[in-house]
Amino acid sequence: MPNEQMEQLINNLIQIEHVSSTLYLAMSNYMNKLNFKGMGTWLRLQSEEERLHMLKLMDYLVNRGGTVELKAVPAQPTEYGTPLETFQKVLEHEQFVTNSYRQAYDYVNKMNNDQQTLIIIQEFLKEQVDEEAQSQTIVDRLKLAQNNPAAVLLLDQELGQRQPAPAPGAAAAGG
Repeated sequence: MPNEQMEQLINNLIQIEHVSSTLYLAMSNYMNKLNFKGMGTWLRLQSEEERLHMLKLMDYLVNRGGTVELKAVPAQPTEYGTPLETFQKVLEHEQFVTNSYRQAYDYVNKMNNDQQTLIIIQEFLKEQVDEEAQSQTIVDRLKLAQNNPAAVLLLDQELGQRQPAPAPGAAAAGG
């Protein structure tokens, strides 16, 4: 990676994914403590997904001849409020991540003309559409439930059905 600025940009994205993974893990533990085990499962899998994003960026940087700089991750809160408040924080965080990737894309596009980095950032931007949509749906459904215990528990059960994302590079089932 010939450009120090590009290396720093990728390291910043690695840090964002690292913090995201830690944040969602903390939220998972909090939801489990409140006995919302399905929400805890959903958040734990989200944490793992963010960790995979971090690893993908690390591999990309190393493969381009760059140096990965793992920085300290700030301590995360231990409480996040109601399930609705927790998932509102998830949505806000996903919007922050999307904005960070947009800024990175704009920077690379305007300043460096590095097509390979543009492509990887574009892959993450595309995935962020789904990340925000999932979070928004959960927030909307929790608002609709209006603290009705049966509705919240039903949503908790549904979120617990989430399956891990396929490993990067894994062949699709049946194909």
